[in-house]
Parts: sequence; C-alpha cells; structure tokens
Amino acid sequence: MPDVARPWFATRTEDGSALPYACWALSEPALAISSAPLGGGIGLRWWVINATVPMSYRRDDPDTHLAGLAEQADLRGPGVGLLTGVDVRRMLARDEAGVRVWATVGLGTPILAAADPQPGPPAGRVGTINIVAALPVRLCDAALVNAVATITEAKAQALVELGLRATGTATDAVVVLCPPDGPEQRYGGPRSTWGARLARVVHRGVLDGAPGGSTGHAGKPTGRWSSPAADGR
Repeated sequence: MPDVARPWFATRTEDGSALPYACWALSEPALAISSAPLGGGIGLRWWVINATVPMSYRRDDPDTHLAGLAEQADLRGPGVGLLTGVDVRRMLARDEAGVRVWATVGLGTPILAAADPQPGPPAGRVGTINIVAALPVRLCDAALVNAVATITEAKAQALVELGLRATGTATDAVVVLCPPDGPEQRYGGPRSTWGARLARVVHRGVLDGAPGGSTGHAGKPTGRWSSPAADGR
C-alpha cells in the first residue's frame, strides 16, 4: 500500500488571512479516483491537498489555485486538490482494518440531491464535505467507482442520523486511494469485505466530524487535530 501517512499542515496568506491546508505526500504513487477540482478522474497520483478557503470563496479557477498551493508546498507530479470552508486542522481521522478515512465536514448548505435546483447558496453559507480514503488493496476500476458510491451512501446515512433532511452539499468531493499493483478486488460495495469497512469508517467520520455530531463541540475526539474553535460550516 502506498504510504498514506498522517497529513502535515501548511499555512498561506490570502486577502490578509492566514489559511491552512493539509498535505499528504505519498512515498510512491497511488491509484486514485476522485471528483476533486484538481486531479479528478482515475489515475496515478503523488499527493493530496485539502485546503481551507474563506466562506466567501468565489474563484472560478480552483484547479489553478490548488496547483499553486502544491507548488508552494513543493509537491511534485500529478496530485489531487480539494477545497473546503472548514478549518482543515479540525479534520477527523478514522480507520478500520487498514482502511483509513480523513473527513472535513461542512454543513452550511445541506441539500437533497434530487430537489429542485436553487440559483446558488446564500452568501457566506457555503458548505462542503471532503472525504479522503485509502485502502491497502488494489481495487479494479469498477470497484473504485463502486467505492465512491459506497462513500456517498455512508455519508448520506450519517446525515440522516444527524437529523438532516439532506444527502450532502452541492460541493462535496471524494478521493479514494489504493495501490496501483497487486491482486485486484472486484467489488467495493457496502456488502463487500473492503467496501463494508470503508462504509463504516466514512459513516463514523461524518458523524463525529459534523458540528453537533456524536462528538459535539465539548470534547476533543480521537483523531481530530486542533482546537475546537474552528468554523464547522
């Protein structure tokens, strides 16, 4: 399995504000599937960034923005870049039997996927759930697609249990990483061996990472790295 270790954090200044971003620098490339604005699709990736942006973020070139952050962090080769209104230092980590998940859970504008479209989120109410997942086994391309669906189902289940009439937010993104070589796993659904583990850790990560979720704001849950003062929208 590519060494997807605990991320490190960097800070940059934009519009007079110090903003953090989390970086995973892989020791060898991983096979990735992602819906991210930078490095989306399926292919080999060397790094992942999850960057905090202001709640008023309106740039229409997030890929260029993220590529600049990767260069600033001296990350080389193709990678994946995500954006969120949540302070990434509040990112939650969960794992089970070799399956690792990191989640930033912003719920400023939860939506139902099939609801009538709205013109856009109100100013200052952007929310994003970003999920980075790493598995220790090679998934075939179909299983990678299935794993994205499994993550989405587990996320939606967690939102229901949080009391939200929502399936996610309009800007959610996901990254799934696995080794590029080795015996291929054919399935990634919620009743497959690896898909079931993935579903459970995503479910726990979204529940525990949500403002007012199962950990709430009073405690400091295992796997969260920062003070509880950051914005959780």
